[in-house]
Amino acid sequence: MNKLFLSIALVTAVAAQQPRPPVNSPEVHSDGSVTFRLLDPNAQKVTVSIEGMKDPLALQKDQQGIWSVTTDVLAPDLYGYSFNADGTHFLDPSNTEIKPNLMGLSNVVHVPGAAPLPWEATDIPHGTVHHHFYKSSVIGDNRDYYVYTPPGYDPSANIRYPVLYLLHGYSDDASGWTAVGKANLILDSLIAQNKAKPMIIVMTLGYGAPEIVHPTPGVSPFGNVALRDRNFNFFRTALIDEVIPAVDRAYKTDPSRDARAIAGLSMGGSESLLTGLNRPDKFSWVAGFSTGGLSDDLAADFPQISAAANSQYHLIWIACGTEDRLITTNRKIVAFLKEKGVHVTPIETPGMHTWLVWRRNLIAFAPLLFQNNMHTVRPAIISGQN
Repeated sequence: MNKLFLSIALVTAVAAQQPRPPVNSPEVHSDGSVTFRLLDPNAQKVTVSIEGMKDPLALQKDQQGIWSVTTDVLAPDLYGYSFNADGTHFLDPSNTEIKPNLMGLSNVVHVPGAAPLPWEATDIPHGTVHHHFYKSSVIGDNRDYYVYTPPGYDPSANIRYPVLYLLHGYSDDASGWTAVGKANLILDSLIAQNKAKPMIIVMTLGYGAPEIVHPTPGVSPFGNVALRDRNFNFFRTALIDEVIPAVDRAYKTDPSRDARAIAGLSMGGSESLLTGLNRPDKFSWVAGFSTGGLSDDLAADFPQISAAANSQYHLIWIACGTEDRLITTNRKIVAFLKEKGVHVTPIETPGMHTWLVWRRNLIAFAPLLFQNNMHTVRPAIISGQN
């Protein structure tokens, strides 16, 4: 009996030491299709969800226990993806490229094109991304923000730059626009091609009520009116009273309203509109990308908005993908502003609620900024003057 147990133990030990079959995932093919693979011999069903696709793809298992599926040809882009095995979410253990998120991590696969895309690192002058930390007296926590300074930025030079405050969406953190949106590389590319003015970009944590990212199961965080309002109101106060003054002290900014823009995606789109359209003394360029989270009472959210905004704002820009679940909401925002006599630029493009849309929103929006603003880059001695 002991010999039998010993034999079983030896067989088990040897089997455990056998090398696992190699797993190459994701494998990007020359035609732009991608093969995803996952080693999970005991799984009964495996799927992969890919950013920009409505439905997950089912994988098939081979004799070695490796599940795989090959996509159709994908357009050049960065795609988030994750596996699901028998109802459990999985990252791809063969891929170290991670898409950060406060509520669910995923991997990233890069499908290159014949020519570099604006968010790909190329041999051009690059700006710098700075990471700052501070204690918020408004919100009561320790938080962070990122600042992009353009190529050639010199803190000792007598030059001031306009500033874009660029806000992330719900479940993202402050790194969203650099880690996933590639805003720094996009601006590097646009500036190198003389398509956008050199500007500073500030990307700050977008939660005025941090508990909103820990919602009660089954309850929409934006359906809780008190929580939603606290999140938006405290964020706006922290941005205007803490972040903007800190950035103006630390960087060569042009602090005039004509040289300050605000834009954001999803939740950040709501924060951009609620902040920008209620504080014309601070911002004159405002945009929302796939705006989500506003109340149904737009008149209450924007009590002072009227045709007078046409002389206060250089640009109000509302963009959304036509397959986005929030397209109706964004059309209502556009209709509301038009009813108030406000000049608004509505943008509808193909796409869902994804970074594939928002990167392109930034590419289209950034070149419009500060073009008719004479304060864009100028000696510091006249900063803030009209």
